[in-house]
Amino acid sequence: MPRIVFLDRDSLQARVRAPAFDHEWQDHAGTSEDQVVERLAGAAVAVTNKVPLRAAAIERLPDLKMVAVAATGTDNVDLAACRARGIVVSNIRNYSLVSVPEHCFALLLALRRNLRAYAADVEGGRWEESTRFCLLDHPIGDLAGSRLGIVGYGALGKKVAQLGRAFGMEIATTSRSPVTDPGVVQLPLDALLASSDVVSLHLPLTEETHHLIGARELGLMKKQALLINTARGGLVDEAALAAALQDGRIGGAGFDVLSKEPPLPDNPLLRLRLPNFILTPHVAWASGGSMQTLADMLVDNIEAWAAGEPRNVVA
Repeated sequence: MPRIVFLDRDSLQARVRAPAFDHEWQDHAGTSEDQVVERLAGAAVAVTNKVPLRAAAIERLPDLKMVAVAATGTDNVDLAACRARGIVVSNIRNYSLVSVPEHCFALLLALRRNLRAYAADVEGGRWEESTRFCLLDHPIGDLAGSRLGIVGYGALGKKVAQLGRAFGMEIATTSRSPVTDPGVVQLPLDALLASSDVVSLHLPLTEETHHLIGARELGLMKKQALLINTARGGLVDEAALAAALQDGRIGGAGFDVLSKEPPLPDNPLLRLRLPNFILTPHVAWASGGSMQTLADMLVDNIEAWAAGEPRNVVA
């Protein structure tokens, strides 16, 4: 009877049904990296959202046969070590095609219409002191007619493009694969950065994409352009972004992810107190519907592996 261990059950606030085969299941609310080997001893299946599974730990787990990642990103799992051992690694795909794009536009609209600044004015009593019926102290922009540049045109990128078109935005993208969608302009990254009013990131974190957006790339963007990141924090050089925002070199940024999570106190983005920067704690994926879909797909993956037909395999 295979033993299944969920290392960070509290990361998923949804009902997880029991797999439809004989098994033993154990939940841990959370697991530190130095607890991984002890907790996975004798386990055939490790379930992890963000708990790291490094090569040194994998080598000490002879019974491990599958890693079920309760997320799309797999940068917390040593895929090479799993391949060397024949351990199947499956992830969750396309479960947050509503939640992430909506969060992306929540950030975008709040920034473009300066909602933080105006809300702070009201809380500070400035509207009550006004001699006019409204306050007009911060610029307000429309989305219609502006260019939305999407970096990474997978399932999420395409959903963001659909919302952008609904708002009357022109869509441009940079993608490794040819893009044939009508009305979508495909550009090299530099040209996309230079011509877009909003740049939204929707690609995985790899060695090639680490710090894809740094000081040079930020310098290519329009002065009023917005940068939205609901993908992975490591895609952006955070120190360079903090400097660009403080110096007024871009119009603003909305982030849901950081390079280290939970963040370290010295992360430069944590110290920013600017009306044109919004940081949320990696919750773009976490609507109730999205989490339940993830939980159902997670068990689907485990059942497929047990049946000898693994799906969503990344290693």
